[in-house]
Amino acid sequence: MTINDLRGVLKGRVLLPGDDGFGEAATPWNLTVRQPVAAVVEAADAGDVAALVRHARRAGLTVTTQPSGHGASGDVDGLILLRTGLLNEVEVRAQERVVRVGAGAKWGQVLAAAGPLGLTGLAGSAPGVSVTGYTLGGGIGWFSRGHGFASGSVRAVDLVDADGEPRRVTAASDPDLFWALRGGGGDFAAVTALELDLYPAPSLYGGRVIWPEHRTREVFEAFLEITAEAPRELSVWINRLQPPGAPAMVTLDLAYLGEAAQGQDLLVRLDKIEDAISDSRGVVPVAGLGSIAAEPTDPAPSITRAELLTGLDADAVDLLLAKPVQPLINVQIRHLGGALAEPGPGASGAVAEPYLLGMVGLGLPHTADATRARQAEIVTGLGAYVSGRKPYTMLSPGETAARSFSGGTLERLREIKRARDPHNVFRANYPVLG
Repeated sequence: MTINDLRGVLKGRVLLPGDDGFGEAATPWNLTVRQPVAAVVEAADAGDVAALVRHARRAGLTVTTQPSGHGASGDVDGLILLRTGLLNEVEVRAQERVVRVGAGAKWGQVLAAAGPLGLTGLAGSAPGVSVTGYTLGGGIGWFSRGHGFASGSVRAVDLVDADGEPRRVTAASDPDLFWALRGGGGDFAAVTALELDLYPAPSLYGGRVIWPEHRTREVFEAFLEITAEAPRELSVWINRLQPPGAPAMVTLDLAYLGEAAQGQDLLVRLDKIEDAISDSRGVVPVAGLGSIAAEPTDPAPSITRAELLTGLDADAVDLLLAKPVQPLINVQIRHLGGALAEPGPGASGAVAEPYLLGMVGLGLPHTADATRARQAEIVTGLGAYVSGRKPYTMLSPGETAARSFSGGTLERLREIKRARDPHNVFRANYPVLG
């Protein structure tokens, strides 16, 4: 059986190079990344996923799964790209505080369904990101300080194993595989659905405050003061923004899982900084969580880099403010800590570093080299403030899983990979054997 023969056994589309729509179907969310895959399969249901995996196993082929294409590495030459976007069902069981999501469901769908019931999942900052891809990689978002990695909220995984057999995996049924799937990525199986814990969210306060560039140092000082005392329910992210064609500015993005009055008290320090351009702080519906950071919702060419910081003080701020943001668009620092610093139940483990640096620039041909050079310059300038580790969910093209996991954790992941997928039927964006 060839790849072309899949058209006779699958209900979903099978696209080969040269077919109409192949280029679009093979393109990830980040338009800078190229994906030279041998075929694209758009699964119609879980049965299609199983049929594809059985074929790949017999033919000695490898499948890489991408619900939406966020986090793509481009390391997919000759692979079959499995798109699971049609498996997008969302079922909230409010009394159990559980949501069941298909492999193609996005966080915006989950928040829209759970929010009116006074519940939330451990979503990230962008509503268009797939729940499955984000969660398998760990997932750091607005409520991670309070509840840890999103992967820690997984109760059960429906998947197709390397033999093409559908399975339901829990901590009781297969503790090793369940551990690996909670933060170790998609290297072990093709996931068709997840069941996740939901958390009470009767009230949510947050928003974004924007100031002109000349207030940057004052805003950083406030950021340091607030994060030094912040309770776990409060997450604060600071951004130095340089939008193309617009003046430079500085913003604080805020989310407090609690009553508005308490959130206002925790953030009163911000009211002392003058010249705010805009201030959207207020009660935020759970379904509107993705609006706080105002991240792009459409695919775009970008180059990203993230690094964990061992700390942040006045000297580090001096280093970060020494030069303009350009040619980057955003230099962001997220406050971590809280539950993230405590050992979790899966492969994600704990993050000792209290801050996460993220840098984004355009990935256009005439800007790519300058973007990468500026990112490297910032990291080099910060020196010992950069730990050298980074969360798996924040890896960028050209990096490997070894950047994310300790030696013992990585070796355990590799042992599970060899045992469960000895013929390399599956390959994650950032494989543990890479």
